[in-house]
Amino acid sequence: MNEENQLIFVSIAAYRDPQLVPTIEDCIAKARHPERLRFGICWQHDPKEDTLPFRNDDCFRIIAVDWRESKGACWARSEVMKLWRGEEWFLQVDSHCRFAWDWDAKLLDEMGQTESTKPILSTYASPFTPGGDEVLVDGPLQMSFQGFTEDGIPHMKPMAIADWQNLTRPRRARFLSAGFLFAQGTFVEEIGYDPELYFMGEEAAMTLRAFTSGYDMFHPQETIVWHDYGRPTAPKHWGDHVEDEALRPWHELDSRSKEKVRRLLAGQPVESYGLGSARSLQEYEAYAGLSFALRKVQDYTVRGEEPPNPEAAADWAGQIFPWMVRITFDRAALPAAALDDPEFWYVGVKDESRAEIYRQDIPQSQLATLPSGESKIVLVCEFESGTIPTAWTVWPVSRSLGWLNKIEGTLGDEDYAIVLEDDTK
Repeated sequence: MNEENQLIFVSIAAYRDPQLVPTIEDCIAKARHPERLRFGICWQHDPKEDTLPFRNDDCFRIIAVDWRESKGACWARSEVMKLWRGEEWFLQVDSHCRFAWDWDAKLLDEMGQTESTKPILSTYASPFTPGGDEVLVDGPLQMSFQGFTEDGIPHMKPMAIADWQNLTRPRRARFLSAGFLFAQGTFVEEIGYDPELYFMGEEAAMTLRAFTSGYDMFHPQETIVWHDYGRPTAPKHWGDHVEDEALRPWHELDSRSKEKVRRLLAGQPVESYGLGSARSLQEYEAYAGLSFALRKVQDYTVRGEEPPNPEAAADWAGQIFPWMVRITFDRAALPAAALDDPEFWYVGVKDESRAEIYRQDIPQSQLATLPSGESKIVLVCEFESGTIPTAWTVWPVSRSLGWLNKIEGTLGDEDYAIVLEDDTK
């Protein structure tokens, strides 16, 4: 692909984020052609305290917003798109990221390798922790289906791409990530960003709108962007915008957002930012291997196999059953920090082929409710799968120490059961 005059518009929505400047500096320093970068930033900050060193640089277009006036991440990303001036390429990243060397040239090369006329490169970026000795871990991630919320909205999880070292092209994807998305600049005009969305459902809605508008989705074959997922003390919009006379509560924005996403998933018309006409909702469901109406997903999808899914029987959803799994282990098997200083516990369930069929990250607030006087800890998992659960993993994460030693076990016949309809009545 000819790289001459390939301007890249870099979209960053930053909410009270001290990592904004380091992210921009790293983005510029590691680009092969930094002179081709144009930044659009929605800077949600405290006007009395914050400064931004790029405000007088013509390569930066900045919307400065008092954080109290912010309406959330999707609104901010929509505001940034108003700053696009026809650049050939569009990159959307979060404000707490790091970049690979020559990331801009690598993205352009991978776009050409997709052999698609309307490609999008997107994924959950690999993790890193800011600091003096930042470790950027190798290994690109894909976005894999995790489950449906109680509202019927699919949510995703990061999953390693097996044998990624031998990939020769970008891998087809089922979902798009809001925190790392690279597309042709016309994406801004054709898809845009819905300012009415809030958080849950943002990526599902964006995925459906792009797919039905004729875009093809891919995961990069190598790690190009890293993301800080920890940020336990960083201000969050939903932490600031609570019940307050001066601020609109975040849950009002969230409720309206979820209702709109539910209508999109049902194929119903919406007032703005609806589905495209190049492909149907049903074509996406067949491609991705899931059913929004039935809230079912195929095992091929759960395993994270590359789409499009193989053609499935018409009654495939009837072979997906609800399971209840009980994980029991000795409290003494846990590292001390898992109980004294927990960030969260990863809990995973696998089938007999060792494929992960369920994952849950139990937050500290929920861990605090576990009985403290018992020698045994019991965790109950409910999910749907077409295969039998056989093994489990509990992998705690400490606030101060990070990932701790994992504990694993197998499931006996008494530890799992299919939940029949009558059992829930």
